[in-house]
Amino acid sequence: MSGLRERVLTAAALAPVAVLLVLWLDSAAFALGIGAVFAFGLSEWARLIGLRSTLSRLVLVLANALLMGVLWELRRPGLFEWVVLLGAAWWPVAAWWLGHFSFAAARRRRNQWLKAAAGTLTVVPAWAAAILLHEIPALGPWWLLFVLVLVWCADIAAFFTGRRYGRTKLAPQISPGKTRAGAWGALAGSAVYACAAGIALGARGTALVLLVLLSLVTVVFSIVGDLFESLIKRHSNVKDSGTLFPGHGGVFDRFDSLFAALPVFASGKILLGL
Repeated sequence: MSGLRERVLTAAALAPVAVLLVLWLDSAAFALGIGAVFAFGLSEWARLIGLRSTLSRLVLVLANALLMGVLWELRRPGLFEWVVLLGAAWWPVAAWWLGHFSFAAARRRRNQWLKAAAGTLTVVPAWAAAILLHEIPALGPWWLLFVLVLVWCADIAAFFTGRRYGRTKLAPQISPGKTRAGAWGALAGSAVYACAAGIALGARGTALVLLVLLSLVTVVFSIVGDLFESLIKRHSNVKDSGTLFPGHGGVFDRFDSLFAALPVFASGKILLGL
């Protein structure tokens, strides 16, 4: 219970800050701020995948920061959309990886750089997706908040449903604490939230149905994102990516679900015209 209390207190402190920054910052400041947070997450990822030297970790972080900077400077129509679609296409590959636990598990240089590429595909498209959603005319920040709260609702519903009804493990070799009941709870809770929030954002009829379905798909891949980070942690035999957030671990521990949810939701929104 002390661990739960710590998680709740940390979340209660961070959530209002996240909401205010999403609603208050303009696009440039938001892109810079979230880029800095995600780059810090990549420094954690570099340690997780076994890059031991400070130089190699710095190269990974700076390369991704430079990539985000170049993308921001180019800003040609359609560029971010393609980056986001590439990110969404990565997550089915990550789901396949979950089914092959030992793939790239050995501490070899080629496996480290394969996981470094996976980190780029995880973080950069999520950054681009957050910016695309934030820049939607009129309601952009609210659409971004929609995804944030969607993932939060799914996590909360999964936690309490899993504690109450969880018997069968979802992926025992990767994350022993997750259960199938928790996953179903996440889907049920997110469907209720998506319906209510979608109506508040003006979705009606077919658009509302598509939004709820997209939200369910997004939550499925948010679970994949969570499990994928857990897989990499199992390969490295560590519990958390860092210690920045009491009760939650590091940036990657806190954002793993969101890294998957953002490009999947933004891609669906683009393709479905929502």
